[in-house]
Amino acid sequence: MFDVLGFLFSFCIIDQLERVFLRLGHAETDEQLQNIISKFLPPVLLKLSSTQEGVRKKVMELLVHLNKRIKSRPKIQLPVETLLVQYQDPAAVSFVTNFTIIYVKMGYPRLPVEKQCELAPTLLTAMEGKPQPQQDSLMHLLIPTLFHMKYPVESSKSASPFNLAEKPKTVQLLLDFMLDVLLMPYGYVLNESQSRQNSSSAQGSSSTSGGGSGIPQPPPGMSFYAAKRVIGDNPWTPEQLEQCKLGIVKFIEAEQVPELEAVLHLVIASSDTRHSVATAADLELKSKQSLIDWNNPAIINKMYKVYLGDIPLKTKEGAVLKPELKRDPVSTRVKLKIVPHLLRSRQAAETFPANIQVVYDGLFGANTNSKLRTLSLQFVHHICIICPEIKIKPLGPMLLNGLTKLINEYKEDPKLLSMAYSAVGKLSSRMPHLFTKDIALVQQLFEALCKEEPETRLAIQEALSMMVGAYSTLEGAQRTLMEALVASYLIKPEVQVRQVAVKFASTVFPSDHIPSRYLLLLAAGDPREEVHGEAQRVLRCLPGRNKNESASKQMPSFPEMVNYIQEKASHRMKTPAKYMTGTTVLPFNPAAFGEIVLYLRMCLAHSAGVVPTSQSLADMQDHAPAIGRYIRTLMSGSQATSSSSSSKSGETNPVQIYIGLLQQLLAGVGGLPVMYCLLEAVSVNPEKLATKFVDKTEWIKSLMSSSKEEMRELAALFYSVVASTVSGKELKSMLEQLIKTTKDNHSPEIQHGSLLALGFTVGRYLAKKKLRMAEQADLGASAGCLPEQEELIRSATETIGSFLDSTSPILAIAACTALGEIGRNGPLPIPSEGTGFTKLHLVESLLNRIPSSKETNKMKERAIQTLGYFPVGDGEFPHQKLLLQGLMDSVEAKQIELQFTIGEAITSAAIGTSSVAARDAWLVTEEEYTPPTGAKVNDVVPWVLDMILNKHIISPNPHVRQAACIWLLSLVRKLSTHKEVKSHLKEIQSAFVSVLSENDELSQDVASKGLGLVYELGSEQDQQELVSTLVETLMTGKRTKHDVSGETVVFQGGALGKTPDGQGISTYKELCSLASDLSQPDLVYKFMNLANHHAMWNSRKGAAFGFNVIATRAGEQLAPFLPQLVPRLYRYQFDPNLGIRQAMTSIWNALVTDKATVGKYLKEILEDLMKNLTSSMWRVRESSCLALNDLLRGRPLDDIIDKLPEIWETLFRVQDDIKESVRKAAELALKTLSKVCVKMCDPAKGAAGQRTVAVLLPCLLDKGMMSPVTEVRALSINTLVKISKSAGAMLKPHASKLIPALLEALSVLEPQVLNYLSLRATDQEKAAMDSARLSAAKSSPMMETINMCLQYLDVSVLGELVPRLCELIRSGVGLGTKGGCASVIVSLTTQCPQDLTPYSGKLMSALLSGLTDRNSVIQKSCAFAMGHLVRTSRDSSTEKLLQKLSGWYMEKEEPVYKTSCALTIHAVGRYSPDVLKNHAKEVLPLAFLGMHEITADEKSEKEECNLWTEVWQENVPGSFGGIRLYLQELITITQKALQSQSWKMKAQGAVAMASIAKQTSSLVPPYLGMTLTALLQGLPGRTWAGKEELLKAIGCVVTACSAELEKSVPNQPTTNEILQAVLKECCKENIKYKIVAIRCAADVLKATKEDRFQELSEIVIPIIKKNSPESTGFRTIKTDDEDEKEKELQLESLLGAFESLGKAWPRNPETQRCYRLELCKLMCERLKLSTWKVQLGVLQSMNAFFQGLMLLEEDHADAEALTEILHETCNSITYSLENKTYSSVRTEALAVVELLLRKLEESKQWESLTPECRVLLRESLATMETDSRPELQEKASLLKKTLENLE
Repeated sequence: MFDVLGFLFSFCIIDQLERVFLRLGHAETDEQLQNIISKFLPPVLLKLSSTQEGVRKKVMELLVHLNKRIKSRPKIQLPVETLLVQYQDPAAVSFVTNFTIIYVKMGYPRLPVEKQCELAPTLLTAMEGKPQPQQDSLMHLLIPTLFHMKYPVESSKSASPFNLAEKPKTVQLLLDFMLDVLLMPYGYVLNESQSRQNSSSAQGSSSTSGGGSGIPQPPPGMSFYAAKRVIGDNPWTPEQLEQCKLGIVKFIEAEQVPELEAVLHLVIASSDTRHSVATAADLELKSKQSLIDWNNPAIINKMYKVYLGDIPLKTKEGAVLKPELKRDPVSTRVKLKIVPHLLRSRQAAETFPANIQVVYDGLFGANTNSKLRTLSLQFVHHICIICPEIKIKPLGPMLLNGLTKLINEYKEDPKLLSMAYSAVGKLSSRMPHLFTKDIALVQQLFEALCKEEPETRLAIQEALSMMVGAYSTLEGAQRTLMEALVASYLIKPEVQVRQVAVKFASTVFPSDHIPSRYLLLLAAGDPREEVHGEAQRVLRCLPGRNKNESASKQMPSFPEMVNYIQEKASHRMKTPAKYMTGTTVLPFNPAAFGEIVLYLRMCLAHSAGVVPTSQSLADMQDHAPAIGRYIRTLMSGSQATSSSSSSKSGETNPVQIYIGLLQQLLAGVGGLPVMYCLLEAVSVNPEKLATKFVDKTEWIKSLMSSSKEEMRELAALFYSVVASTVSGKELKSMLEQLIKTTKDNHSPEIQHGSLLALGFTVGRYLAKKKLRMAEQADLGASAGCLPEQEELIRSATETIGSFLDSTSPILAIAACTALGEIGRNGPLPIPSEGTGFTKLHLVESLLNRIPSSKETNKMKERAIQTLGYFPVGDGEFPHQKLLLQGLMDSVEAKQIELQFTIGEAITSAAIGTSSVAARDAWLVTEEEYTPPTGAKVNDVVPWVLDMILNKHIISPNPHVRQAACIWLLSLVRKLSTHKEVKSHLKEIQSAFVSVLSENDELSQDVASKGLGLVYELGSEQDQQELVSTLVETLMTGKRTKHDVSGETVVFQGGALGKTPDGQGISTYKELCSLASDLSQPDLVYKFMNLANHHAMWNSRKGAAFGFNVIATRAGEQLAPFLPQLVPRLYRYQFDPNLGIRQAMTSIWNALVTDKATVGKYLKEILEDLMKNLTSSMWRVRESSCLALNDLLRGRPLDDIIDKLPEIWETLFRVQDDIKESVRKAAELALKTLSKVCVKMCDPAKGAAGQRTVAVLLPCLLDKGMMSPVTEVRALSINTLVKISKSAGAMLKPHASKLIPALLEALSVLEPQVLNYLSLRATDQEKAAMDSARLSAAKSSPMMETINMCLQYLDVSVLGELVPRLCELIRSGVGLGTKGGCASVIVSLTTQCPQDLTPYSGKLMSALLSGLTDRNSVIQKSCAFAMGHLVRTSRDSSTEKLLQKLSGWYMEKEEPVYKTSCALTIHAVGRYSPDVLKNHAKEVLPLAFLGMHEITADEKSEKEECNLWTEVWQENVPGSFGGIRLYLQELITITQKALQSQSWKMKAQGAVAMASIAKQTSSLVPPYLGMTLTALLQGLPGRTWAGKEELLKAIGCVVTACSAELEKSVPNQPTTNEILQAVLKECCKENIKYKIVAIRCAADVLKATKEDRFQELSEIVIPIIKKNSPESTGFRTIKTDDEDEKEKELQLESLLGAFESLGKAWPRNPETQRCYRLELCKLMCERLKLSTWKVQLGVLQSMNAFFQGLMLLEEDHADAEALTEILHETCNSITYSLENKTYSSVRTEALAVVELLLRKLEESKQWESLTPECRVLLRESLATMETDSRPELQEKASLLKKTLENLE
């Protein structure tokens, strides 16, 4: 049974299908075919699900036919939309869907582009859950459409055309497909068919056996399958492919997919071969650059995967990836784009093994190029720098192998090689252990350095320099190997090689490693500065002073080093390496040899236990005694243990070798340091060493005649040392010889040398003699002295004396020096007084030279020194006081150095024979020296002290005071133990104190140093007394008065212009107060010792006082007071007074050696600064600001977060200081504070950040932004903006305070002048200006900050924020604030709409107050905000709002209310259209009424009308539909308007009514009745402006609904009532109104066809008659303007009158009979005598009159009456026909004639037209045949013919 049914059923279906077939066959045009297809294709496809074979077969047949037809006709559209719906049907059989998709694929590309775009999202939806091939096909369709898609500008989730957020799987599929499209090269063809044919044919069978080898080669980066699916069924042309790629980039730009996912796509697109695609992608990448997190593993892994392709790793299933799915690596072009992005990423550097694969591929891959190699090398650098320790370990060896391989094999591009080399260097600094074992690599690089191109060398050099560190721990054989290596490269010709070799020699080996030091010494003789400079720097780098424990390690021991050098030297003398200079042969070149000697001297000093130095000879000489001791032990030791040292190549002692080397070098080349070294070595042990040189005196003499002065001096000394070892005879001959050369020779150099030698030798002789005498005195023997020797000595001295007056300054100085040397060592062998060369003469001569301006400074110095020496050597020197007096009186201005020399001389001369000057400086140090016991005492210290204290210190001349102070300092320093000094401490202190107040800085400084020394010398009791006097003097400022005499110098050279008010003493006052504050006044001395800020102390003379030692000691004593001192000192370092600043800085530097001190005492410092910021003294305030500025910089301030507000507030106060410099300092501090605070508000700081934000915001908002000081406000806001940027989410808890404060600031910070201008401007200017102000406020930093905060708001904050916002909107002053509030509300509605709902009502009521603001810009802003706010508010609130607005509109008179209603409702319609639709019944009628507002010419009113019109038009389905839809509401509101108290509103209601009537064309009961009743109710009473509208409305309504009015309906006025009311209005006086009333009456009469002509004519005809030409002649004279207006009114009334007569002409024979003739005459009369406008009106009226004249109908014919009427008419109408000027008049007249002739024809009454009339008409028409307008000519000739035909 069922089978039968099934069969029948299938039969039916087949039958239906046949019919479809038939219709297809009949379709002739494309259009017919298209219609059939769109109707039947979907159902036909559904039939494929039939179980009946026959049906399916039939369907297939049908489809085959269809395909043929469709394919040949590309324009035929298929029902794609329906098919897509069918395709998505989950119930559909796969057979159906498979066929459906075929037609979707066929039809979709045929659709117009817009339709494709519309369906694009459906394609995506259709993909879900479908088989892969079908998904591919759908994506293939979709991709080309993307190019044409339009995306919304602001990407909000709701507006997005593709809603992809909910479809992660689809997104993934789409992204994969897009990636393949982007990778697809242009013009690629997949040769699939060939490989398939081959594989099926016999000879190709081998190709299939190879697994995947039968698969053709896909494009780079793609798999075979990917290429196949992108090519699809109909491949894209290159141009289409380009469009597809651009479409994809656009799609990504529009943010349709997550940015993270699409980064790779953009990177690949940016490497496209077509410029358009690459540029678009590049731009997009650049704009996203800052947003993309390049360290995101997802992005990096994708890039690696695409770069490397599928490296055949086993997948989880254990099967290898199918060959057709295996992706190849991308092309080099793409790689070049990927690697730069990897270089940005820390993650990329850490991803193993991909990173190393990329490196190897880039360096050695098959398709690589130099650009990619370069990038890969950069990547290696990147890995070396970024990769963390754990992850770089496994990479190291591979990277190193890769780099060495590249270096060995690749030679083309030097730049690339350079990068490779420097990568090796970087790798070595990261992983030194890789390199330590491999010295071969060093050798390889050194070799390369010799051979490579110049540009590569720099990189190799850099690499080697970096590698040095890896080899610093070499031991044993490795070290020896490295030694040999370095030695071999130190002699290469390339300078870079030598440079690096020096680096290795200096760094790889320890500093006491002899062979490497030797290599460095050789390098120090290199001709190139870069090599020898580096070597010297390393060699001369002194061992640290305080590292005593390691000192032994730091330099080689002297004996070993000397022996090593000796060995090498003797070896080199036998090889070509030796150096020839003139006649001598040296083992080393002079530069190296010089360095070797100096280095040996350093080793010698080091071994002797003093700090080695090789810079200044004077410093070296200080160490001579210590070196002497060491040399003596070496000498005695070597002789004692000569057997043990025999192994050291012979018997020579190290000292002897050293001297030998010195001699060798000196003989060959010379040189001052070498000479000194030799002199030193011999002088410290003359007994053993000088004797060897006795036979070499000639050589020494040759040195004495050197061209260098210093050299000659040293040689002379050397000569004297050698001479001192010989006995009587030899000495005599030597002296005689010297005297001879001195006198005879004419070469000044030789004379100079001989003079000095003579002096030094005599000096030595006298010293020896003194020693002998002392020894003999001890032994009790008498001193035997040879008289001839004495004579010789005297003659020598006189010879020297004779040169004192030499014309050659050198010789004079030499003589002076020589005499000094003689005088120092013993009494001068010349008479005391008398004639000739005596002691007195000598003293006077030397004293005269000191003040002389002719002498050089050097001469003066030597003269002073020499004078000082006389009493030292001669205990009975007779002129001691004269000499001292002379020295003290020789003060000259500005010779500070000289005063120091005088000081020394005075000290020596005052103490006489017990002075340290008497010692042998080579053998004894100052400290060790004790004066010989038997010497004669000639101590005059008391006298000297008395002179200085009582005469010079109180001298009126400042120079003398300064000098005296220096001498006093010298005395106290050198004679600290002298009883005289000790007993006069108080006097000395007061002397120094008096100098403290000098204007001259040096004097002050010297005095302060002196005070420190004095204090140290006193006993405890003394110290207490000294302190109290000092403090009293400093703090009370008592000063010594200087008597002013004639010679007084009041101002020193540069002192003029400085304040002579003792300002200089302020430094010491500060120091004193500092000590008092610590309640330890005696510390003032310590401070004085530390405060050395004068350059003088760094000079040789100044340093001799050794204050640095005292300072160090003072520093140690002050250490316990650091906590109290640090805050004060810190501030003092920034004192505006330079003196104080320098003094305090030097104290600070001496005390605070630890960098962490400031951090340690941060709180204390801050407390001190805060206290002093508001000090009464400007200096303190300024220094506190500057110190604070420094303190806050670059320091973690987590501990003082709570202090920040106080700092801010105090600085705000100081910012308004009375003194400008303080203000500037405060500004500086505030800027720094701002920066620091912004940094601290970073979320990364965690809780500290949160705390900082919490304490800062209240302070900045309440104090900063409300400050009256402009700068403070600006800075506060600036800081707030920056904090809000950096603090981010941490602002959330404070938003409720921050936002209102910033909103207030928008107005507060606006320039006040703007408000002033705004008040003075016109409305138009004001609006423009205010909107500019508001936009400025919105783009201001404050608003920026507010927007930042708004991002983080949620329910928790809104509760507090909303009430404050409401308060601000209501009571805020200033345009910016109110506008800003509105803007904030708008942002809130978009940021957190749900959370805002509970508060919307409050906000609405607040905004209502803003809506009625007088300022239009604020009004607009509030309306705009309201438009957004209704979206989030509850319905009840919205309803209340709309009722309120409606009430305002209907009831309030002021325009501001109307405007606000229009603006608000327009905004609601625009921004919350759904809300408006929900409340359409309330809103749209109001809008309709608003549209009809009666506008005067005011622009604003017109704008309002436009707004209302827009609201209405956008929300109704066409105006007519809208009225029908809301008719009831519209009637209600218009009625309400008509009943309004306001006339304007009544008129507006009437206009709206009229509009309703016009548009609906008929109002149905009961609305008609309601409307008319309302309109009629408005009519009675006085006339008011706008009342006309009621009449017009009545006219419109009656005209539109005349049919309905005929029916009698309750509550609906009858026609009669209406007419009665209207005619009543026609009688009103107001002409304008009357005209409208008459027109209305006429319209009503015309519509209702009522006969009220009598009543109307009684009103109208008088008007016409009144305005007749006769009656207008006699008028009173009026002004032109009034006249003009009156004429216009008359014209209007005339035209209205005639028009109404025409319209009201009834079809009533009785009435017509009464009025026809009168009316006709009236019209004819006016035709002849009126203006063209009136003529036109009359003619139109005439037309209506004849149209309705019943005489012209057969039934009512009356020939006589008609004849009369026609006669009248013809007589007058000719005027109009012949009116040449106005064609409109002629046209209208012709129409009347045509109508008449037609009517006469119809009623067969031709005879009524008399011949006379006919002639008239014909003539007039004849004139018209020549009319300028062709249509009139034609009509006239036709009518003329008609008339002629009557004949």
